[in-house]
Amino acid sequence: MSTAPPPPQKKRAGRDLRAAIGVGVGLGAVIVASLFIVKAVFVGVIAVAVVVGLWELTSRLQERKGIKAPLVPLAVGGAAMVVAGYAQGAEGAWVAMALTALAVLVWRMTEPPEDYLKDVTAGVFAAFYVPFLATFVAMLLTADDGPQRVLTFLLLTVVSDTGAYAVGWRFGKHKLAPRISPGKTREGLFGAIAFAMVAGALCMQFLIDGGSWWQGLLLGLAVAASATLGDLGESMIKRDLGIKDMGTLLPGHGGIMDRLDSLLPTAPVVWLLMVLFVGSG
Repeated sequence: MSTAPPPPQKKRAGRDLRAAIGVGVGLGAVIVASLFIVKAVFVGVIAVAVVVGLWELTSRLQERKGIKAPLVPLAVGGAAMVVAGYAQGAEGAWVAMALTALAVLVWRMTEPPEDYLKDVTAGVFAAFYVPFLATFVAMLLTADDGPQRVLTFLLLTVVSDTGAYAVGWRFGKHKLAPRISPGKTREGLFGAIAFAMVAGALCMQFLIDGGSWWQGLLLGLAVAASATLGDLGESMIKRDLGIKDMGTLLPGHGGIMDRLDSLLPTAPVVWLLMVLFVGSG
């Protein structure tokens, strides 16, 4: 007697979707509230995210590769970098970046010379990858319509990620970069571009002083590209380390770095295009 074949299984996301949505909504509420109440509070939120991200990154480097990037100068310098970028602009951010790199080199001198070059190279990389790129978010905030610029940056990045996930989940057949991130598809990339361009046009037209819809189309295209590259970049790091997530701090999301992956490289892109399109004021 033959038995009926089991019904086909639906695609399922690899994470706890309810937890992911709950955490995402909670984080969004905190970010938006701090963004529109007092700018300095949001700068503090960026600094805290930077320090936690550095802690996750340096911890994984030491656990998986034995690389001891010095956390103390990175955390202090990273927080100072964000504040300097907000107070003094790009010049302040570069000076703080240089001083942080110098502090990493000096701090590591207190330990034996073995692996010195490997450790300080990882430390300088971490300083650039996390706090320096995050400083561009603080620099977006300095404009008169700074909260709206930061909100546009966040919305476009989230919409790009959502478009990639939704379209890729439903229609994805052709792998985008199978050796780096097997779940990403070319169809998902097109979804990210389409969603981000539409959101960009709306945000530039209705949120940004002096902005135009056509600028939003270009902004959305650039965000979709940078967010995708950022996601792939962190996937490369995690594959090299042999891990799935950078941490476990955020249920359904992984760690802070797993949420910053697409945001960090997108921040300087949005800052630059905003300056070109509507100026820095």
